[in-house]
Amino acid sequence: MHVEVDVPRCVASGQCVLLAPDVFDQRDEDGLVVLLDENPPAELHDAVRESATVCSAAAIRLEKS
Repeated sequence: MHVEVDVPRCVASGQCVLLAPDVFDQRDEDGLVVLLDENPPAELHDAVRESATVCSAAAIRLEKS
C-alpha cells in the first residue's frame, strides 16, 4: 500500500491520527495532516483504509504498491 495526502484539502479533523497514529500526525501550528509513513506495513492497512474512508475532506489517497 502506498499512501498520499493532499495537505491543502485537509480540514484538520484528526480522525486519521486517531485511527492510525503510526502513519498520520498533525502539525502543531494548524492541525493539518503529516504523513509519517507512505508505505505502512501490512498490519496497519486496515486502519489506514478506515482513515481514508472517514476523512471528511477526502484528503487521503491509497494505491496498491
